[in-house]
Amino acid sequence: MAYPTISKPYGLKPINLIGGQVFAGATRQIAITTASVNYNTALYNGQVVQLDTSGTVIASALATDTSAVAGVLGVFLGCRYTNPVTKQPTYSQYWPGFASGVTDAFAYISDDPDALYQVASVGDTANTTGLVIAPVQQTALGTNVGLVLNNPNTTFGNAQTGIYYSNTTTALPFRIVDLVPDTSYVSSGNVVYPEVIVKFNFGYQSYNNVLGK
Repeated sequence: MAYPTISKPYGLKPINLIGGQVFAGATRQIAITTASVNYNTALYNGQVVQLDTSGTVIASALATDTSAVAGVLGVFLGCRYTNPVTKQPTYSQYWPGFASGVTDAFAYISDDPDALYQVASVGDTANTTGLVIAPVQQTALGTNVGLVLNNPNTTFGNAQTGIYYSNTTTALPFRIVDLVPDTSYVSSGNVVYPEVIVKFNFGYQSYNNVLGK
């Protein structure tokens, strides 16, 4: 069966752990809001997040950074909160952001420093339009890559973060550890977004970083 065409980037998707360990869907719940903290910025599934000085979750600007950034937790996978209008518990693909009225929002975060993520290669600039990107070949293994922080898909609540593969040895936040053969090896005329498997480089994820938040 042919592999489906990847027509849009979809953020970072946890698939397993380094060394063949299974990703069983485990996440950590960390507050987005509290009685004294509001967060009026949307967070999307597949987006990298970090800790604020208040100990709550915020969006991370981690992208092409070449030095460690304090407090980077991992990847946002959804949230729960009490809807301020209906007063009912709400489980959501994304956090819409509220200026006030929500004091019990919690993010579900893939925070294992050994986690591997499937992600699309999108080029060196913002790109969510389905343009053909060059295939990623076997020589890409072991290469460091930065993130491209595209605008999110607000219809489905997904981030559209991708990676920029440039065959560089520069210190960057992620490393390619594997390819997705069906979308990486084929000729460029048949590729929309080739996919790779990446993990956080040592020192970029908070649990492997001597810097506190």
